[in-house]
Amino acid sequence: MANPLRPPPPQSALDAIANIVGAKGVVSAGDQAPFLSEWRGRWPGEAAMVVTPASTAEVSAIVKICAENNIAITPQGGNTGLVGGQIPNGNEILISLKRMRAIRDVSPLNNTMTLEAGLTLAEAQSAAADAGRLFPLSIGAEGSCQIGGVISTNAGGVNVLRYGNCRDLVLGLEAVLPDGRIWDGLKRLRKDNTGYNLKHLFIGGEGTLGIVTAAVLKLYPQPAEKVTAFAGVKSANDAVALLAHVQDATGGGATSFEFMNRLCVELTSKNIPGVRDPLAAPHAFYVLMEFSSSETGRLRDCVETMLADAHEKGMIDDAVIAENETQREALWHMRHSMSEAINAEGLGARHDVSVATSDIPEFLEKAAPQVMKIAPEARIVAFGHMGDGNVHYDIIGPAGAPADVLTPQRSAIESAVYDVIASLDGSISAEHGVGRHRRDTLVKRKPAVELDMMRAIKHALDPKGIMNPGKMLQDQ
Repeated sequence: MANPLRPPPPQSALDAIANIVGAKGVVSAGDQAPFLSEWRGRWPGEAAMVVTPASTAEVSAIVKICAENNIAITPQGGNTGLVGGQIPNGNEILISLKRMRAIRDVSPLNNTMTLEAGLTLAEAQSAAADAGRLFPLSIGAEGSCQIGGVISTNAGGVNVLRYGNCRDLVLGLEAVLPDGRIWDGLKRLRKDNTGYNLKHLFIGGEGTLGIVTAAVLKLYPQPAEKVTAFAGVKSANDAVALLAHVQDATGGGATSFEFMNRLCVELTSKNIPGVRDPLAAPHAFYVLMEFSSSETGRLRDCVETMLADAHEKGMIDDAVIAENETQREALWHMRHSMSEAINAEGLGARHDVSVATSDIPEFLEKAAPQVMKIAPEARIVAFGHMGDGNVHYDIIGPAGAPADVLTPQRSAIESAVYDVIASLDGSISAEHGVGRHRRDTLVKRKPAVELDMMRAIKHALDPKGIMNPGKMLQDQ
């Protein structure tokens, strides 16, 4: 259904946009479906036009026409987002960056690379590897998500513990502003103390302030050795203690520290072909750890000693170390398949929250009874990035129940979980963003002064409100 708040764009503007991108850049009505829905099927979209510009200049020209005609714009990367931020509301121009795929520069000496927004994350990782470097951002959708999208959502992933969020990996940006001007901020500098750091407005901005078209990204030396281990623990408290133990014992060599409850292993083993329980007996919680080092020959012994010591101290009940790359990939396949495995069980109520790492056990302890009061038969799936306090807390219906069985209780469940998060000074969105899904919740739960600041920035850069309207803030 077309957005009733905005009139359809004039045909003259659509014709002008078509002339800018040419035949290759206009997606016909019959081919638009992949751009107008996301993989969970929760937010069907509609657009007046879908275009795929091939350059920053073309993006700029399109945005200028939209600004002049008060036409709304939805920027889109790889369409892997989970909160509907990339789906148009109707009567909008959807701008996909998929054709902007140039690798403009790779500098091993400076440990940087400059890429256009349409390159996939996996391709960016490969470009870095070809130069003997590491781009450490890693998420489950890395084969299809695009650089512009991961920047606009400030993607996190499994390596935040050591390398930080996407925000920590961006040195410079190029972006098209809502009036069509191009901001060239593609600096490769580590230090530039000349005022506001403007790139951070666009990192995590979800396309509401402009369109990221290129970026300068940080690179790191490739690790010489990796060791991956999987352990069963009795409780979330033991997992937190284990995290501190492994960081101390390996001198900060831990790259990833992922945790999951028992149901995660059961669902991936059930719903994902080829996945099996890595340990002989069931455990209440599990931890997937990865370590890396610039040296070879020492890391494995260090990890074995650390695990033995942790077992002796009662932090872990059992553990296994991947003996080869095939076993390592199997462990990570299980972890990266969890969302898919959970999706097979129904829609439920999904949460992407964060608290201080030391507060994760308290969050799990407090949230469960609140959820059970509302949906006594529900199942709780808890997993995520313990090293940075990010918990994916998903509530699904009983086994065999209809996919939408929890839909009537979803709002109450989310409110209860967010109440617990608020009591711990946490965040209702750790890495997935706000989009459509959490827009109304954000307005209810964010302090008024923060909302005022956000709206002031939005109005200053996008006074007509044409950039990704209806996402993040309650606008238009």
